Formats: sequence, structure tokens, C-alpha cells
Amino acid sequence: MKTTWAKKDELNRNWYLVDVRDKVLGRVASQIAKILMGKHKPEYTPFIDSGDFVVVVNAEKIAVTGKKMSDKYYYRHSGYLGGLKSKNLEQMLDSKPEDVVRLAVKRMLPKNKLGRQMLNKLKVYSGQEHPHDAQKPVSIEL
Repeated sequence: MKTTWAKKDELNRNWYLVDVRDKVLGRVASQIAKILMGKHKPEYTPFIDSGDFVVVVNAEKIAVTGKKMSDKYYYRHSGYLGGLKSKNLEQMLDSKPEDVVRLAVKRMLPKNKLGRQMLNKLKVYSGQEHPHDAQKPVSIEL
């Protein structure tokens, strides 16, 4: 048997629209990461970005289980002494709901150049509207 690899010029990239209203954050993020990596395709190749584009809408209405709204924290550091800042999930959903979904998916992708390239195909919007109607994204249920 001969193994075939996907070639960059032979790939066709589809656009998918995902509505995350009342969906659990981690479960949706893992399925979106699989689509971005291309693992749902038969021509999946681990070292080639063969994934599709994903447009996520209604990020502000994402659901979580348990007490994560108050207990899950997001940290960032300014680089200076004492510069560690933290926000819990509830504060992040109020200020930047797009970043909650983007960070959940980012942490499920490979931690290298290929993962950063895959993350560029993720488009997250807090409301229902998005500017990608020209690409005709196919709505999928996760």
C-alpha cells in the first residue's frame, strides 16, 4: 500500500459557520480545532495545514458547566514586576467574548508555526452578524 500526502496546491478549503449559542465551551472548541487541523478530511496530513475556515457567531452566549464562571481565570503579564493581571470567565465574557472562544481553540491546536497558521482560519464574532457572507459558509451543528 502506498501512503499519499496532501499537497498545498491540491487542497480545497471550505467555510463553515458555527453557532455556539448555549453550547458547552470545551466541547465546541475541541470540534472546531479538529476542523481547523483538517482531521475530518480523508486527506489529513499532520505536517500540512489541510484544515478549513470556521466562522463562529454568538460567542457571548457560550455555556460552561459547573462553577467556571467564577472559578476559571485568564492570566496575562505586562512584563514588569508585579504585572500579572487576571480576569475570571464572567468578566472576560463581558469585555471580550471573542477571546474566550479563540483562547479555548488556540490551546487545543499544535504549539508551533503550523498551529498559528491554523488559528488564522478561525473567525469569531460576539453577535449574529459576520462579514463572510461572500464565502458562503455552510452552517454545521456541533
